[in-house]
Amino acid sequence: MKDVAIVLYPDFLLLDMAGPVEVFSIANRYLDPAHQYRLTTIGTGPSLMRASNGVSVQADTCIDSDQGNYDLLLVPGGPGAYNERHPALQAWLNTAVPRSRRYGSICTGAFILGHAGLLDGFQATTHWNYIDRLTKAFPKALVGTDQIYIEDRQLITSGGVTAGIDLALAVVAEDHGRKVALSVAKVLLVAMKRQGGQAQFSPMLAAVSAEDSPITRVQNHVLDNLQEEFNIECLAHLAQMSTRHFTRMFAKEVGSTPTEFIQSARIDRARQLLETTDLPLKTIAWRSGFGSVRHMRLLFSDKLGLTPSHYRQQFG
Repeated sequence: MKDVAIVLYPDFLLLDMAGPVEVFSIANRYLDPAHQYRLTTIGTGPSLMRASNGVSVQADTCIDSDQGNYDLLLVPGGPGAYNERHPALQAWLNTAVPRSRRYGSICTGAFILGHAGLLDGFQATTHWNYIDRLTKAFPKALVGTDQIYIEDRQLITSGGVTAGIDLALAVVAEDHGRKVALSVAKVLLVAMKRQGGQAQFSPMLAAVSAEDSPITRVQNHVLDNLQEEFNIECLAHLAQMSTRHFTRMFAKEVGSTPTEFIQSARIDRARQLLETTDLPLKTIAWRSGFGSVRHMRLLFSDKLGLTPSHYRQQFG
């Protein structure tokens, strides 16, 4: 029997806990009793743990009394993970992780592991909206930006919310084979391995700064005229800078090259049209400035991990 423990703390995200729990629970239907998962919830205190949606959960035990050895120890995310510090939980994790064969997090639970020093030197990920925050908070971690989940030695972390289901299915597949994991995925009506990464859910571009500067004027010009063909020389001329100075200032202010900014802007425009219209792909490619469906398809596949047609099927 494999022991899986999930830590609960005030303001955790209920689905981060419930998703993996359901995966392991349903997997037990297909396993002999000796090979099933035994699930334990561990609270930071003896009282009910209130989730961020208002539902309260009574943990099986609490960190003050737990001395278990686990095959997998998971920390869910939630506002309580990134808005609060949990010194007692962090201290307990540093004693519990050595007693566990594997450990990990769902969504923003990575922040709790990070504060406990358990991400240092490891590849890890979190919800796409918190990638930059995690990277800045824990510079010794190797933060992945697009993966649904990442395995690195004994650490396994996942992206946002439902990615905890992907993580748990991957664990079941490793423990008991793809056939069992696929059976669980069918019961849950989810893909065994979803197409594309987290990038398909997140905007490619951050909002343009409200500050009026030569660089923001160029950005807004690009966004207003995506059907045009752009080159660095014409953009530098718009900013009234030399090409070299413009390229350096653009990267400093925006965090990407002008070419990367234009590509991202075109992808976001195409995504918006795919989500909200029934326009043919050829028209969308033209309105977004790609020039051809083939070029649009190549960039979508490279940046998002799926084609424009597949994107429309998922989000349109």
